Amino acid sequence: MIAALGVVFGDIGTSPLYAMQTVFSIDHGAVRPTADDVYGVLSMMFWSATVVVSIKYVTVVMRASNDGEGGVMALAALAQRIYAHRGSRTAVLLLIGIVGVSLFYGDSVITPAISVLSAVEGLQVAAPSVSHLVVELAAVILALLFALQRFGTGRVGRLFGPIMLLWFAALAAAGLTEVVQHPGVLRGLSPTYAVSFVIAHPAISFIAMGAIVLVITGAEALYADMGHFGRPPIRRAWFAVVFPALYLNYLGQASLILHDPTAVANPFFLLVPDWARLPMVVLATAATVIASQAVISGAFSLSRQAMQLGLLPTLSVRHTSEHEGGQVYLPGINLLLFIGVLGVMLAFRSSQALATAYGVSVTGALLVDTILLLVVARILWHWRARQLVLAGLVFGGLEATFLAANLSKILSGGWVPLLIATSVLIVMSTWRKGRQLVLAKRRDTEGPLSDFVERVRTDQIPRVPGLAVFPHPTKDTTPLALRANVDHNHILHEHVLIVSVQTRKIPHVPLADAFSHDDLGYADDGIHHLTVRFGFADEPDIPRALEAACARKVLDPDLARIKPVSYFVSRGAITATHPGGLTGWRKQLFIALSHNAANPSARFGLPPQRTVTMGSDITI
Repeated sequence: MIAALGVVFGDIGTSPLYAMQTVFSIDHGAVRPTADDVYGVLSMMFWSATVVVSIKYVTVVMRASNDGEGGVMALAALAQRIYAHRGSRTAVLLLIGIVGVSLFYGDSVITPAISVLSAVEGLQVAAPSVSHLVVELAAVILALLFALQRFGTGRVGRLFGPIMLLWFAALAAAGLTEVVQHPGVLRGLSPTYAVSFVIAHPAISFIAMGAIVLVITGAEALYADMGHFGRPPIRRAWFAVVFPALYLNYLGQASLILHDPTAVANPFFLLVPDWARLPMVVLATAATVIASQAVISGAFSLSRQAMQLGLLPTLSVRHTSEHEGGQVYLPGINLLLFIGVLGVMLAFRSSQALATAYGVSVTGALLVDTILLLVVARILWHWRARQLVLAGLVFGGLEATFLAANLSKILSGGWVPLLIATSVLIVMSTWRKGRQLVLAKRRDTEGPLSDFVERVRTDQIPRVPGLAVFPHPTKDTTPLALRANVDHNHILHEHVLIVSVQTRKIPHVPLADAFSHDDLGYADDGIHHLTVRFGFADEPDIPRALEAACARKVLDPDLARIKPVSYFVSRGAITATHPGGLTGWRKQLFIALSHNAANPSARFGLPPQRTVTMGSDITI
């Protein structure tokens, strides 16, 4: 639970830094520091978090686990599985999932920038003499954060967890001090004040919704990070620590504004006594670094799920825990996020300016989750029609209002996360379509493996000494490198082994279950197929796996003594010549993405000096 505090709740846990201040600064003070407005805003904040975070995500959505994973791609995968027999519906659900994860990437770029900037800007209150260094200090802090990612989510969580516990304690203490002095502010928790505020000021309340959404940013990241820690620790941490601390602090800020309207300039830091402001800046900076961790680790989880669904090329993935399969580090995604975050921060240079860019992608992602949730609830959980209608109206209605209120921000900065989301959407849709074209071409070129085995037996192809190992995902088709070796070199090794690698969702696969051997119908032709199963914490090292298979006599032990052993990777060049399928620029994008996919040789631990890459060119 402590580790989950250090990773999952950083984003939503730092919203008191800027949420209340942003509400009272929109449209040059459209929301005024009067009792009706303050209580109305406080009530809207409280019930927005209760409905969206406490009820929707923590209580309902986190039940939707896709083999332990969470996030919009987990929902999309569950929905796809439900409609697997209906191609058109499956495609629509996948498209909705792609839109959702694209919007999440937009959020992943904005959140670290606005969070860290808002904390370091506390120097403008606590130490004005160094306030001109805010952007530079924030850039250094972010660079250190992204450098830490290589050590893994679990270790980062154990490092950050105690800090976040201290942060939430400080939030609660600062708010409680003010609430004890002015307990009347508790009236703002009543939903009647939100209703009265909307009725009395419909236009202003609608605009205010664009800022009030800041109190629930991080809800999607909370769900996306479920694979890192599981549901129970996240649920306990939210109800026992995070939710009470957050709303004690919001109550304190609201009370301060009621009794000192000038505090709207920075209610968070002005809530703190003079002597504690500089320490609070330091603690807030640490907390906002951790806030960034929530969306970064969420982006890692969603990226890996996108790869498994064929929406991104195979990137380098490092499992950073022996026990939790969801704890992963993707160096390529980490670098791209860092570049994006730094670029956005240097472009906007203040949290108030970034607030105008915030909200569009967040609310869009929330609404996508609701749509997919209703599909899963209808089929998988057997919800009745009235339950679906109620959930759609409450969750979807509130989130659609948030989205509509944030659409007004598009021209003043909201286009940034939308541009990021659109770019991700283009990349994912291009990779998926291009991959389908390549796989279809490869299947035609590879041909059935059974036909190839028969050809070897009838054509009397010359055999040369040694063992040839061909990594290949299936035993249904012939590896391109194997076919190319026969077609162009007119030879075949005396011993041919086709190896298919599978990764299971357990840390380690017992040796008794790690291998499956198939002689492909003939025990005397020297051509065999071996399936090797690895756990997520295992290194998929094919040479060592073959030694283990021989030692356990799954393969003929004599194979371990055969020299030389050569490894053949099937990889042909992809060229764009055929009309149709994809437009010209998208074909070039797909080719560029394929060039940056992880090298199979390195991924499977193949020795470079004994590995040959062969195959046929593929045109799309």
